[in-house]
Parts: sequence; C-alpha cells; structure tokens
Amino acid sequence: MASLMYSFKPYPSDRDVGMAAEALVNAHPCLKEPGSASGWYGWKISLKFKMGNYRTRLARSGCKEVSVNTGKRSRNNPEKAHPHFNIKKASRAEVNFLPNFPRGQNEDSLEEMRLQMKAEVDRADRNLQSIEKLMQTTFALCRQEIVQGDPLVKDFLERWPALQVQSQVCAEFHRITNVNLRNQFYAELDRHIPQLIGLYRQKSARTGRVAGALRDILQYYEIEDVHDINMKRTVALLALSVYLREEDTQFFKTWNSEESEEPDISDTPVGILTVVTERSTSPVHFSPASTAIVVKDELVMDIATFAEECVTVWAGLCFASGLPKKAC
Repeated sequence: MASLMYSFKPYPSDRDVGMAAEALVNAHPCLKEPGSASGWYGWKISLKFKMGNYRTRLARSGCKEVSVNTGKRSRNNPEKAHPHFNIKKASRAEVNFLPNFPRGQNEDSLEEMRLQMKAEVDRADRNLQSIEKLMQTTFALCRQEIVQGDPLVKDFLERWPALQVQSQVCAEFHRITNVNLRNQFYAELDRHIPQLIGLYRQKSARTGRVAGALRDILQYYEIEDVHDINMKRTVALLALSVYLREEDTQFFKTWNSEESEEPDISDTPVGILTVVTERSTSPVHFSPASTAIVVKDELVMDIATFAEECVTVWAGLCFASGLPKKAC
C-alpha cells in the first residue's frame, strides 16, 4: 500500500492519506473498523507511519527524491537543521523531480557529458540532435544542481547554456512534467481566444483606466487588414494582464532601437522585451523587429513571436522552480 501511494506522491498530505485509507476499506469491507465513525481512521494513522518508514528505506537505498530530505538534526548531529526545515518536494506538475543517475553513469561521467554539451552549444554550427541527446542523458545531474545546489540563475545558465536555446527549454519542461507545453498551451489558448476577445470588448465599452487600455489595444487590432493566428494570440495574452489588472512595465518592455543604442533593462529579474525600429505609441506591436527574453538584466534568448516568448518564460519558470528565491 505504501509503495502504491508513493507511485502517486512521495509526500502525501493528510487528505491524500485519508482518501487512500477510505479506498482501502471500500475495496476490502472486512477491514472496516467497528465503532469508528468513518471506519478507516485507524488505517489512516497506520498508513502515515508506513509511508514514513517506506521513505526511510528508500533514502537508505539511495533514492535521491527522498534522500535529499534526510540528514537533519539528530542526537549525533545537533547543529543541523530541524527535520521540517526546507523540505524539498515536487511541485504539483513535476513528475521527474529529482531522478537518480542513469544506470552505468556517475557524477564524473555526467560532468564530462555536460562539458561536451557546453562545447557543442558554443559552436557556430550547433548540432541540435547531439545537444538534445546530451541534455537528456545529463537531466538527472541538472536537476540535482537545481534542487540541492541552490545556484543563482546567472551561474546556472553559465553551466547549462543549452537552456538558453528555445527548443531545449520546452524539452526540459517535457522531461520534468511529461507534457508537451507548446502543443497543449496553443491548443487551449486558441480554443479560448474568441471568448477572451469578447470579454475584452465588453470591458472596453465601460469607463475607467482598464477599459481605456483595452480600447487602445483593440483599436490597433481592428485596423489590421488580416487577423492571423499570431496576432490573435498576441492580443489575447497581452490584454489578459490588463484585464486582470496585473500589467507590469518591468516585465513587458519596449525598446526602439532607432532612438537608443541599449535597451533599458536594468533591475529586471525576468521580462519580455519587444524591439521596434519606428516611433509608435501603440501598446501592442504585431510585427516587431524582434523579441527577446530578459533574465537578470541580460538578454538571454531571441524569440520569433510574443506568444512563443510567453511559452518559453513559463517553461523556464517551471524547471527553475527548485531555485531559491534569491536567484530571481
């Protein structure tokens, strides 16, 4: 029973354990506790202890996902942190949180592959297939550095420069969650675009700052002759933050390359930069010169469209979820 529960979640909550105990009694009515209001409360307490003992055995056998949380304060180590301090757990969508090294590989061999990957990324004619294979093999080492090493974003990207390649950002998201982010994101976004634009038009008919900002965005959208899918996605995503009153000038930035030589990206932990070549007061740009992602006041990646930038940023935030708050 503990092994089956672990396959779903290594650290189940009180509610999760209760659901497992209830399912156990429903599947085997002979186990129902007489005199108990629920009939399974005692099994719930027992399963909690069983899960703790099961995780202890896994940690001793070398399972990194639970061994990362061992070695806390004890009678022999009184100076260490208490047992409930900084517990490393998988987030809701993370399937491969902290996998073990591939069979036959160790830290030294994976480090050599990481250096090969870095050299391949630095080449002018990159072999993307080779980079993909090396990143797949060294995935466990990468996750170990994120979860256990607590690196800063800048230092982490220097060690893993392949994660500044757009295809590898989405591939890393797939390795962690087993979800094709780009396909699923665009499928759901395209399905909701008509309803979103309808909401924006209803809101823009009212008065107020938000309504005025939405009117400006929709005005530039309506005057376009052809409304292709990229334009619709840009309007839906850009206007969404305005509609939710969460627009942030530090996150969405515009740089006119004709007016200044360098963009103003100081004090920008994470942001999306739109590069234009003509003077315009438009709040939305459907055909910019280029777009880029900013991390820690540096341009780290050029992206084709605004929607692709949003996908890449969200994927990056997912696999960097193990980084400490000081990193961003």
